[in-house]
Amino acid sequence: MIERVSLFNKKQDIFISLALAFFILAISLLLEYKNYYEFNRFDSVPLEATVLKQYVKSKNNRTYQVLKLRNDEGVTFYTTAKKSLEDIREKKIKIIIWPKELTFLSYLSSFYANSKILEIYENHTTKQELNNYISNAHEDKSIANIYHALYSATPLESESQTIFSNLGISHLLAISGFHLGVLSALLYFLIRPIYSFFQDRFFPYTNGSRDTFFIVATILLGYTLFLDTPPSLIRAFGMLLVGFLLYDRGIKIISMQTLFITIMLLLAFFPRLFFSLGFWLSSAGVFYIFLFFLYFKTLSKLWQFLLLPIWVYLLMLPYSLAIFNNFSVFHPLSIIWTTLFTLFYPLSILAHIVDYGAIFDGSLLWLLDLGQDGNRVELDIYLFVLYLLLSFMAIFYKKIMWGLLLFACAIFIYSIYQVT
Repeated sequence: MIERVSLFNKKQDIFISLALAFFILAISLLLEYKNYYEFNRFDSVPLEATVLKQYVKSKNNRTYQVLKLRNDEGVTFYTTAKKSLEDIREKKIKIIIWPKELTFLSYLSSFYANSKILEIYENHTTKQELNNYISNAHEDKSIANIYHALYSATPLESESQTIFSNLGISHLLAISGFHLGVLSALLYFLIRPIYSFFQDRFFPYTNGSRDTFFIVATILLGYTLFLDTPPSLIRAFGMLLVGFLLYDRGIKIISMQTLFITIMLLLAFFPRLFFSLGFWLSSAGVFYIFLFFLYFKTLSKLWQFLLLPIWVYLLMLPYSLAIFNNFSVFHPLSIIWTTLFTLFYPLSILAHIVDYGAIFDGSLLWLLDLGQDGNRVELDIYLFVLYLLLSFMAIFYKKIMWGLLLFACAIFIYSIYQVT
């Protein structure tokens, strides 16, 4: 068997790649600054935007609605509206905003602006039509919202988000590399036999695997654009492309080098990803998967299959506690739910296609009830920073890897103690 080579064999290759990434980043930032200048040129900005989130908030004896919006250029911002405003989530609106002292950094991340809604467009988008089709299959709105999150990247309701955070399965409801991996495998095995049938008869000289991959990648690109390019999905799709290109050229794909070059290129082309929590969490998940294979690649496939979910759960737990602060006695069961999700996801898609979308509603309602009780368990910011430093150093030193694992186990034991 021919051994695959590393992506970077010399320090010079790394420096050249870094220089290229910084050059692309500089151009991207210049273009973004030009857009920022045009956006911030006048005191008021009329624009069209899609409502991503809408929720009620009370402050200083006043109740109002908070809207999170994004325009076609990817600018994300928050504004407020009257309590009486109808539900306009996923709808496109015409709005005028008054961004006060808007900085370039806020423009790239997100900001608040006073506003006035001029018009609410009633034309249903394709995403809204999909969500309506899903809603018609379910009696419970919370269940419908779960499937909206799974299929169209619609934000979860805050109550459901807390429940799934208590259960440790928030990552299953945010479309990312896990979902893309399941979809790409499903599409590949569906398309490959059909393509082979025509290839054998009309173009046997082509590379079937490569052609099938490009067909799958094209479909997934369309799906990513349909979902308005969620950051975690951009990372996953970018890694899919980079991974295949490297694999096709005999280069190792399960390596820190692959992850490094993918993150660098994505940040260079899309600077807004710097401020995306979903992007960094998705990247962290892949980092710990690659770290596992870095030190445990000699284990049998069976042991890798059994240990990898436990490893990822333990090493991602500090992120969950540092960001979401939610934990329950059922949190460790997310290892099982994550494994079962690989079957549930494609089966649920098939069920909705054949008008049996409600088949799993009983199980999901049981999960929602299970996650009602949770405790607030926080991780000190200094401990989290130390954990990040150890994670990076674990790439180079096996002893530190074991120390990192013990650190994660100690945090797990502490969390269990806090809720029992």
